[in-house]
Amino acid sequence: MTKKTIGLDDRLYQYLHEISLREPEILQKLRDETEELPMSVMQVSPEQGQFMGFLVRLMGAKKTLDIGVFTGYSSLAVALALPPGGKVVGCDTSEEYTAIARRYWQDAGVEDKVDLYLAPALETLDRLIEEGQGGTFDFAFIDADKNNYGNYFDRALELLRPGGLIAVDNVLWSGKVAEPDEQDNLTTAIRNFNQRVYSDERVDISLVPIADGLTLALKR
Repeated sequence: MTKKTIGLDDRLYQYLHEISLREPEILQKLRDETEELPMSVMQVSPEQGQFMGFLVRLMGAKKTLDIGVFTGYSSLAVALALPPGGKVVGCDTSEEYTAIARRYWQDAGVEDKVDLYLAPALETLDRLIEEGQGGTFDFAFIDADKNNYGNYFDRALELLRPGGLIAVDNVLWSGKVAEPDEQDNLTTAIRNFNQRVYSDERVDISLVPIADGLTLALKR
């Protein structure tokens, strides 16, 4: 027995899936197809996608942000959890990867719930703010270029209503953030972001050790 969060070896991780993962077939098919791509490591884990869908349902969210769409697993998991009329605003720059996402949104019957903007995410977020959409979003997921995490976080916070939730992926970065000798650009960027969020009085926070680490920040 331990009071610490336990590590998951392969056997325990498999058990976690066996007794808790209820992954829809359409999401499994997307995950399997993405696994064949060179950048498949960018896809969120199925238990993380399920957790985000759970959060969205728990909040009664209707309007969400997906900053970093890739092949669409996170946006599809959230779209499936949204009520009729719910909306995911997706931000990405890749025609190639989001073409896969579009196909699965359509196959799942949620294409009307997703608005995809193919442009640098900061441009899209600033556009949404300029259009007067500040304070209208319920949930935001950040999983894009790590050097801009702070900028994405600030924009998302402006776009969220009070009580809205931001989820930020990869904040444990395979454990490298806790290793002082790891000083590469991306590790340093995430380490600095984590410290910044920890000190941010605009939000209440919890870092959930799921997948590669997920920070939850609740707008006050």
